[in-house]
Amino acid sequence: MKSFLSQSLAAFTLVLILLSGCNSSSTKSEKSGSDSEMSSSQKHPSDILTNLEHWNLILGNGSNSGVPVNFSDKDFVYTTNEGGQDWAVFKTPNAGNTHGTSNNTRTELAQLKKWSPKTGGKLSANLKVMNVAQTGDARVAATYSVVIGQIHSADGHENEPFKLFYKKFPGHTKGSVFWNYEINTAGNDNSGRWDYSYPIWGYDFSVVGPEKDVYPPEPEDGIALGEEFSYEIDVRDGVMYLKFESKGHPTKTFTKNLIQSEYAKVSQRPEQVTNLFVPIGQDGVEVETAYAGQGLFFKLGAYNQTNGKDPVVNMVWCSGAETQGGDLQKQYANGNYAEVWFKSSELTINEGAISNAGYFAANDGLASKTVYPHAVIPVMDKFKIMLGDGSHIEDLTAYEHKDFFYSVIDGTRRWVVYKTPNAGVTSQNSSNTRTELHEKREWTPEEGGKLTGTCKVMQVSTSGDARVAASFSTVVGQIHSGEGHENEPLKIFYKKFPGHEKGSVFWNYEINTAGESNKGRWDYSTAVWGDDFAKVGPDANTYPAEPADGIKLGEEFSYEVNVYKGIMYLTFASEGHPTKTYTKNLIKSEYTTKSDIPAQVKKTFVPIGQDGTEKPVAYAGELNYFKQGAYNQTNGKDPAKNIVWCTGAEVYGGDIAKQYENGSYTEVWFRETSVGPGTAPQ
Repeated sequence: MKSFLSQSLAAFTLVLILLSGCNSSSTKSEKSGSDSEMSSSQKHPSDILTNLEHWNLILGNGSNSGVPVNFSDKDFVYTTNEGGQDWAVFKTPNAGNTHGTSNNTRTELAQLKKWSPKTGGKLSANLKVMNVAQTGDARVAATYSVVIGQIHSADGHENEPFKLFYKKFPGHTKGSVFWNYEINTAGNDNSGRWDYSYPIWGYDFSVVGPEKDVYPPEPEDGIALGEEFSYEIDVRDGVMYLKFESKGHPTKTFTKNLIQSEYAKVSQRPEQVTNLFVPIGQDGVEVETAYAGQGLFFKLGAYNQTNGKDPVVNMVWCSGAETQGGDLQKQYANGNYAEVWFKSSELTINEGAISNAGYFAANDGLASKTVYPHAVIPVMDKFKIMLGDGSHIEDLTAYEHKDFFYSVIDGTRRWVVYKTPNAGVTSQNSSNTRTELHEKREWTPEEGGKLTGTCKVMQVSTSGDARVAASFSTVVGQIHSGEGHENEPLKIFYKKFPGHEKGSVFWNYEINTAGESNKGRWDYSTAVWGDDFAKVGPDANTYPAEPADGIKLGEEFSYEVNVYKGIMYLTFASEGHPTKTYTKNLIKSEYTTKSDIPAQVKKTFVPIGQDGTEKPVAYAGELNYFKQGAYNQTNGKDPAKNIVWCTGAEVYGGDIAKQYENGSYTEVWFRETSVGPGTAPQ
């Protein structure tokens, strides 16, 4: 009897142990992602890489998973065994949620402590890159690349004095390994930051293709996918010492002073930077003391530099790669990801290192946080807005609309996006949709007012009628009268014909028509860069020649509208283009008789019966206000009804989503705006 009881008790105990083991396994699997689907070794990266208790791990879904000891995730970080050798795998897609202000996904370790260039630190790693994105734009320097190690600043602009890249073009066997130094930009504006790139094996960062799908020659001394190499980063006494090794390749060493800049003057800017970054407006200089006194920390893993963002936004960092709508598994199945295997890593933390918690507090979840347009352009409280669906919003201090009005980051700075379709709900006297600010203050020309804007047009309608002057255009700034005929003494246009690389910027003056009837009103157009409003095609689908001095989509320009004592002073500026200035009297007309009608107007407006004259005092005494944003001049109305304004564009039955999908919309980004009283001209 005693033996039976002993056996029963033992069996019961065994069942409890098994059940406990099942529960324990379940709990561990939840923590690790999917341990049951890991490699047969059932190891974690922390079993292979040392010192992981000194890191946080950011995953390719944007989350901070914390200290990654005994942690795996089947989609992003796990282990594998090849020929008896264990490797820690870091994997991340072209598109997913990102961390901080970055445009790129990462599965990357980030050091828990930060240190100054003087106190220093050391990181070494052995690795091989197994995949980089298979799609992208060969003209974009960041395409087909992954960053496998970094030094990152936790302070100031949070720039990166060291980024180690691997990059391989499709069809090539060998890729390039290079490292970039990013300047610690002088001043409060970090949009001028740039990288200088040093080749290790193969090319540097600046070597790109001449066309989207045309690649440079394969580097003879490059590194193949799956080929092992190592790096060592040793910072001490303000100097960074680098060492790179790979079997069959020469060992390369570099030194870089991190506390005394060699780029503190414009004259010190390298030719490589002048060719690559200056054309996109990244033309800053560095603080003389570089990164002295800043908290720095190491990063290690797979920081995918290929993304799906349009190269029009930024020709250095936005690679326009395939993202399969953000579907993780489809990206992995189709080669649209980065994957890096690490065999070993070692981190040395010197005395003086302190907590880096502030960096994680500032950046964790930042990409998913709403940054309202008002945070980018603080004068939003001076305006109300009409959206492309006809909505009117009075208070913009904590407002956005993801279809029409929101903020974005282009890789260097935040912008406010104004977006509106070819067809939607319009204002009472307009045939065109708008997502456009409307100044709350009203003023007479004699009292004056001033509006500035720095913008880039990202899209104009790709459908329309080339014979119609308003086709393929958008208005990005206005003065509008609030009285009388409610005409517009100023409209600033951007217009680009399909197939052209460059478009035109011009401004129109609309007369304040004499008499009770406004049917005879017309615009006179002045070209700034490119052509004026009257330049049209000979038939619906034939376009005039592309303007040689035009402005591209995505190319930044600025304007200042300063009305002072009845005179309008206009200034237009853009890097690489001559600055243009104009004056126009708003209180004394030059169009009071039929003989005053300009030849341009006789060609464009008179044939459709718009042949009026203007009040002698023009807009004197009338209340006016500024408007700014995207006022889409392309609509779906029949050109037979008005060959100047009715553009016959595709509108997809008014379906806004379909219009956006098929290019039947306009989109304008602003990064700076100011508004206030007019000032005496300089």
